[in-house]
Amino acid sequence: MSDPQLLLAARVQAALAAAFGPEYAGADPVIRPSQFADLQSNAALPLAKRLQAERGEKQNPRAVAQEIVDHLDVADLVANVEISGPGFINLTLDDAWIAAEAQRALADDRLGVPAAEHPQRVVVEYSSPNVAKEMHVGHLRTTIVGDAIARILAFLGHDVIRDNHLGDWGTPFGMLIEHLLDVGVEAAARDDSSVSDLTAFYQAARAKFDGDPAFADRARARVVSLQAGDAETLRYWQILVDVSKRYFNTVYRRLGVTLTDDDIKGESFYNDALAPTVRELEDKGIAVVSDGALCAFPPGFTGREGDPLPVIIRKSDGGYNYSTTDLATIRYRVDTERVDRMVYVVGSAQALHFQMVFAVARMAGWLGDDIRAEHAQIGNVLGTDGKILRTRAGGTVKLAELLDEAVQRAGAAYDETEHDPSFDAATRADIVEKVGIGAVKYADLSVARDSEYTFDFDRMISFKGNTGPYLQYAAVRIRSIFRRGGVDPDSATGPIAVGHPAERALALRLLGFGAALEQAGEKAEPHRLANYVFDLAQDYTAFFESCPVLKAPDDATRRSRLALCAATLRTLVTGLNLLGVPTPERM
Repeated sequence: MSDPQLLLAARVQAALAAAFGPEYAGADPVIRPSQFADLQSNAALPLAKRLQAERGEKQNPRAVAQEIVDHLDVADLVANVEISGPGFINLTLDDAWIAAEAQRALADDRLGVPAAEHPQRVVVEYSSPNVAKEMHVGHLRTTIVGDAIARILAFLGHDVIRDNHLGDWGTPFGMLIEHLLDVGVEAAARDDSSVSDLTAFYQAARAKFDGDPAFADRARARVVSLQAGDAETLRYWQILVDVSKRYFNTVYRRLGVTLTDDDIKGESFYNDALAPTVRELEDKGIAVVSDGALCAFPPGFTGREGDPLPVIIRKSDGGYNYSTTDLATIRYRVDTERVDRMVYVVGSAQALHFQMVFAVARMAGWLGDDIRAEHAQIGNVLGTDGKILRTRAGGTVKLAELLDEAVQRAGAAYDETEHDPSFDAATRADIVEKVGIGAVKYADLSVARDSEYTFDFDRMISFKGNTGPYLQYAAVRIRSIFRRGGVDPDSATGPIAVGHPAERALALRLLGFGAALEQAGEKAEPHRLANYVFDLAQDYTAFFESCPVLKAPDDATRRSRLALCAATLRTLVTGLNLLGVPTPERM
């Protein structure tokens, strides 16, 4: 599919080179949507300033715009070119070109979206809950945003490594293992019900650690045994890991997340790499002793008093920390996995940590200019009171309980809509589950990942507005047209024509799918794709209300409109699937 915005950007750049010289070929063509045409180039205004600075002569932006237009080769796709205002170039696309491109996309298995010309090997680190702790609302965003990024990049043709960096190592496991021994480790190995409530299990272990000095001493000794690789201790540790993984997988299945056990590389995975990582930093003179701890001081990071900020590589007691593990992880991803790009889908609170860790990795030579390491920051989830979302008692909201409530509320909302009363209980339950889960996921994915957003059940479960249920219903409504017409969507092949303004607007929107995916993948921002599918659904609604499909005035128009419906359905379902939002067949 030829995205007109990208295509015209290339044509305008070619015109710039032809009109002003090859050195101007890289100038920004400034192609934007316009209320006066399909697209507008605002390149003439900044270019006039550049020409004046370089040539020492005053430049008229309208004259510069005219030079661009005189060298612009767009006769094959543009019906009208017009200069307006101080030098804006308005571009109205040719209806026949729009129809032909929509037709070409409909015939393509990938909807006209080409696979990456230069595919990259990309690791996306996301979800990353802690062993022996239940997932809470804070894990919701890192899990579903990361999964959407991974899906989008894979669809674009990149080699994606999903990485679930579990918190499965460290000091807390001393108290957890000792508590496991107290409740009966052999019984737990046979029946994990004693640790199935992970929150209660963790809280009981913490209470004993804080209130029983003898237990605390045992827990500290157990940490030493764990880090030393004691076989029995590792067996106890594995029980906790296995119970936790079964719980995580239950949540992932319900969310429709693509993570599996094969994607887990927890902190324990890098344990043997910590000492060599530290040793290399010492050998390169990057890690130095400061106040008893081994630290690196990347340039440009200072505290309030102007003192250099340290990245602690090894604590004063000889232990390692998150920074050590993250540096060892970077070495592994570069040396072993040979990645071109690393995307860390982690909360915004860790921004400084990642900036400094990446800086140390660059000092060590592990990150070069050819490898991108980026922190895809995740903002907080707020309650309707504008504060961090918590239970009424002030505790952390468990993710499983939040999803249960979402589905319950979705059921109540669904029962108030017009739906097929013949559905049996199992069908209704499946629809309601998809609506509830889809509503929660889309509400998150439709906002910029680094911004805070308000978790509001009433808004996200509505079948109106920019919501998951609205988009799901849009897909169902298209399917119902084909059912009522007795037509297989796969057989609706056109040819497509765009005589009505609503037909033209819908076809033009379909041509933007590839660009929306490219932007979402390049910037690791799924909300760009979410915005696109919502705009597509709105354009389809306008088309549906203005252009009869099954009762079209003639067979040619009927075939064309059915083909537009088929293309919209495929694009909408594909887009929602890449966001991880399910689409029921019927509602």
